[in-house]
Amino acid sequence: MSQRDTLVHLFAGGCGGTVGAILTCPLEVVKTRLQSSSVTLYISEVHLNTTAGASVNRIVSPGPLHCLKLILEKEGPRSLFRGLGPNLVGVAPSRAIYFAAYSNCKEKLNDVFDPDSTQVHMISAAMAGFTAITATNPIWLIETQLQLDARNRGERRMGAFECVRKVYQTDGLKGFYRGMSASYAGISETVIHFVIYESIKQKLSECKTASTMENDEESVKEASDFVGMMLAAAASKTCATTIAYPHEVVRTRLREEGTKYRSFFQTLALLVQEEGYGSLYRGLTTHLVRQIPNTAIMMATYELVVYLLNG
Repeated sequence: MSQRDTLVHLFAGGCGGTVGAILTCPLEVVKTRLQSSSVTLYISEVHLNTTAGASVNRIVSPGPLHCLKLILEKEGPRSLFRGLGPNLVGVAPSRAIYFAAYSNCKEKLNDVFDPDSTQVHMISAAMAGFTAITATNPIWLIETQLQLDARNRGERRMGAFECVRKVYQTDGLKGFYRGMSASYAGISETVIHFVIYESIKQKLSECKTASTMENDEESVKEASDFVGMMLAAAASKTCATTIAYPHEVVRTRLREEGTKYRSFFQTLALLVQEEGYGSLYRGLTTHLVRQIPNTAIMMATYELVVYLLNG
C-alpha cells in the first residue's frame, strides 16, 4: 500500500468517525449513564415485605426514555452533549488509526492467506482494534468521566482539562488506562463486526458484478451501493454488539471515579453477584439505537471518501 493510500484511509476513517460521533452523542451519554453504578439514576420501587416482616426498597435501573427525561429535567439539554469535546478529539484519530491499520494489515495478510478470507479479516480487525485502543484509551476515559459528571442546572460543570488534572492527581499516568482490559476484551466485537461486514460486502459486490456482466455494462459505483454498505454495516454491528456487549458495562464501571472495581474479571463477577446477569446488558437498547446508525453512517462515509479520493 502506497503512502497516498494510507493517507486516504486515515482521512476517510477520521471523517466517518467524526460525522457519526456528532449525530449520535446524546444517545452515547444516555447509554453511559445507564451502564454506571450511579445511584442518582436509580428508581426506588414500592416497598417489598420480607419474610421477617421488614420492608426494603428494591432498586432497579431506569429505561432509556426515563433516563433521558431525568437528564433533561435536572441538567438541561446541554448535558446530552457532555464529553463531545474529547469524543471529537478522539474519534477522528481513533477511527483513522483503526482503518489505516486494518487496510495495511489486510493487504499484507492477503499475501499469506487466501485473499480476503475470513482469517485475513479476523486478524486484521483484531490488530487494528488493539492498535487503536492502546493509542486512544486516555481520551475515552476522560469522555466517560465527563458523561458521568451529573450536575444540576446552574452548577459549574467539570471541564476536560480539569478532569485530566483530577485523574492524574488521583492515580497518576496509570489512571488514564483504566478500563483498557475491558476494551481489549471488546476486540472480539470488532472482529465479529468486520468479518460479517466484509462477507456481506463481498456478496453484494459479486451480485453487482454478475448483474453488470449479464447486461454487458461497466461496473460503476452508484448511490444504491453505499446504501447496501450502510445496511451491511448495520446488520454486522447489531450481531457483534449483542454478542459482546457485557464488556461495555464492565469498562464503564472500571472508569468510574473512586470505583470499587479493580479488574475485568473481578468487575464481571461483582456485577453478576450484586446486580444479576441482567446488569451485563444494561443500556443495550440505547447502545444499539446509537451504534446501528452511527456505524452505518461511519462505514458509508469511509467507503465514499475512499472512492472519491481514489477517483
